[in-house]
Amino acid sequence: MRLFATLVVLGFRRWSTYRLATAAGAFTNTVFGLIKASIMVGAIGAAGGELAGYDARTGATYAWLVQALVATVNVFNWSELALRVRDGDIAIDLARPVDPQLAYLAGFVGRAIHQLIPRGGPPLLAGALVTGLALPSTPLPYLLGAVSVVLGVCVSFGVWWLVNLSAFWLVELRGVLTLNVVAMAILSGLAIPVHWFPDWLATLAALTPYPSILQTPVDIVTARVEGTAALGELAVQVAWLAGVLLLGRLVFARGARKLVVQGG
Repeated sequence: MRLFATLVVLGFRRWSTYRLATAAGAFTNTVFGLIKASIMVGAIGAAGGELAGYDARTGATYAWLVQALVATVNVFNWSELALRVRDGDIAIDLARPVDPQLAYLAGFVGRAIHQLIPRGGPPLLAGALVTGLALPSTPLPYLLGAVSVVLGVCVSFGVWWLVNLSAFWLVELRGVLTLNVVAMAILSGLAIPVHWFPDWLATLAALTPYPSILQTPVDIVTARVEGTAALGELAVQVAWLAGVLLLGRLVFARGARKLVVQGG
């Protein structure tokens, strides 16, 4: 645990050096939050003032929270491992006395911690000023929500880890990475809430880890799910996390053996 904490701190420090990029990202998240909140409110109004349990204010709150968390859970890109496999630098990782998956997870978490406040704070502040935020008045949803956000970050890492491992077998990865971005943007609830999906698409989403990355944390923070239902959602996140990390270890071990056989 001490080693993991140290690697998390190093990941935080690494990303904290990109201050202008962080500021630009915060501005972009805020602008898109305003656009998405407007679209959500308009869609709910067109539906008669209520849509799948969302009214205008809760819909706008959902949009702002999603924009506040999108950088933290890292929906759009992570290709660090794939680039190291392609360049051969993965050999250095394999030679280090540290489990590669653990090390990369720690760096991913460190990045998420750095992104949470400077990238997440401005959209929430703008939401509070522009539309208002429908948030719980009791502490429990925030405590459970914090746990859910951490799990969402780790599930996101597990998914990206698996996608990056395709570099052991593929030369060109842009298509695979793009497909994952599209799937994550749709099925995680980034574009619209999963609760708005038609039944067939909601079922498809439930068969993937993507809702655990973004939809579940927002549901818990906003107290859309409470009590035993919230604990059940956390259990689903834990199950997906265990599944993607275990599968990632197995695929990485197989890929590493292939790399050695090829003399890479």
